Amino acid sequence: MRVDELQQWVALLSWLDAAGVDAAVDESARDWTAPAPQPAPAPVPQPALAAPAPRAASAPRAASAPRAAPAARAAPAARAPSSSRPVGTLIGEAAVGDARMLAAAAGSLDELKAALDRFDGCALKATASRLVFADGDPSAPIMAIGEAPGGEEDRTGVPFVGRAGQLFDRMLATIGLDRRHVYITNIVTWRPPGNRKPNAGETAVCLPFCHRHIALKAPRMVLLLGGTAAAALANTTETITRLRGRWLGLDVPGVDQPLPAMAIFHPAYLLRTPAAKRQAWRDLRAIDRRLDELGIERPAVAWKRAPEG
Repeated sequence: MRVDELQQWVALLSWLDAAGVDAAVDESARDWTAPAPQPAPAPVPQPALAAPAPRAASAPRAASAPRAAPAARAAPAARAPSSSRPVGTLIGEAAVGDARMLAAAAGSLDELKAALDRFDGCALKATASRLVFADGDPSAPIMAIGEAPGGEEDRTGVPFVGRAGQLFDRMLATIGLDRRHVYITNIVTWRPPGNRKPNAGETAVCLPFCHRHIALKAPRMVLLLGGTAAAALANTTETITRLRGRWLGLDVPGVDQPLPAMAIFHPAYLLRTPAAKRQAWRDLRAIDRRLDELGIERPAVAWKRAPEG
């Protein structure tokens, strides 16, 4: 290969990487947002018409019999969630409706995970490698919720295992916690291409599953990691800079009373903006104090309480 050809290939790969194309999902390109082609309806066979019998000329015309009333058209059957449709063909309210039905029918975390595996209303499922459901102890008193998996999470199927997850582990350690005592998940359970932020439609269609996840988990405290998770679950348009550091009462369908929740900066944001770690440290101290108020025990490991200064 000549040098100029090699440079052209390098330039093309650099452009694809900048555009967020970092994984091949098929041998040829396809438009995942286009509606799936529908098969043509099978022709309905028509009954053969018998030739009319000859009528005698002298016979009087018989009175015509009354025409039978047409049969009543059967009402269309109610559409049930199905895994036979191509991924992403349901959009808008239809997809959200299917999500609500599947989520409400789940009676356990295992059933909820199976329902997400069957769900075909989110186009991200077609481009992700796998479902990223949760990590940690399901009986833990604290539930941490982020926005969506990244590249490393998509490869392993475990949330918060990349650089942001490693920073989150260190943040938990400062207040005497680790993954054995925190249950971690995301609102969106499939990775958006190029690690982009999930859009409003993708968040809305996954939100019923997240609500059911919280209700089945029944945590005593919820940590909202980042603006997407905080805005969606707190049902607000306020930015994370306004929401962070405040205790919120989280109203979740299926939960009798509001859950105490704290919105904090997403660890990925802290990696990009180290100056915000000062505010994150204040939020961790507030969480530390609330753990004491709720009587939530820490792991049996040596740790030093976060200083007030």
